[in-house]
Amino acid sequence: MLRYPFGAGSHAEYVAAPSRTFVAKPSAIDHVQAGALPLAALTAWQALVDTADVREGHRVLIHAAAGGVGHLAVQIAKARGAYVIGTASEGKHAFLRGIGVDEPVDYRGVDFADVVKDVDVVLDTIGGDYGPRSLRVLRPGGTLVSVVLSNLDDMDTSGVRSETLLVEPDHHALAQIAALAEAGRLRAEIDSVFPLEEAAKAHERGETGRVTGKIVLTV
Repeated sequence: MLRYPFGAGSHAEYVAAPSRTFVAKPSAIDHVQAGALPLAALTAWQALVDTADVREGHRVLIHAAAGGVGHLAVQIAKARGAYVIGTASEGKHAFLRGIGVDEPVDYRGVDFADVVKDVDVVLDTIGGDYGPRSLRVLRPGGTLVSVVLSNLDDMDTSGVRSETLLVEPDHHALAQIAALAEAGRLRAEIDSVFPLEEAAKAHERGETGRVTGKIVLTV
C-alpha cells in the first residue's frame, strides 16, 4: 500500500517504496486477490477499527456494501463480532448475505434513514447527502466515518462523532489484514480483471458505478 495519493497515481509493473508499506502475500490467496486487498481493505480497517473501534455487539451500517471498500468493510466488521447492515440495490442482496451482511437495505426502494435505527457506527463511502442522512440513524455517542467528502456543516452533530478519513500506509494493520485473508476470513470479490495495457478499459468499467467488489490489473 503506497502512500496515497502522494507519490502514487499511475499503474506500473515495478515500484520502489519504503519496506513498511509491504507485507508478504498470504499463501492462501493468489496474486489477483493480493492485488485487490491493500488499498480498499486498509481504508475499511482504518475507518472501522482504528477510528470507530468496532467491536462485538456493535450495530454497523455500511453504505455501498457491495463496493470495493464496502464489501471488505463488511467482512472486517463481522470478524470483529458486529451486526452489519448494508445498503445496496436489491439485486446485490444475495451477495451481501453471502459475505455476512445481517440486514441488507435496498437504497432504491426505501430511505435507509427511515428503516435503520440505533446504529453504533456508520461507514459512508458515497458522500453527498449520505452523511447528513446517516446522522439520523446513529445512537447517542455513535460514530460516522466518511471516506469521501460529506457536507455536515449545517447539521447538528451534537451527541455523535463524525470523522473524515484518508487512507494511509500502515504496516501493522496490513499485517492483520493479511492474517484475516490467510485464515479465510477476508476475501476480495473480483469484479473483473484487465491486462495492464487495458488500464483505460478498467477505469471505464469502474466509472459505470455498477462494480461489485474490485477491478484488478495484471502484468
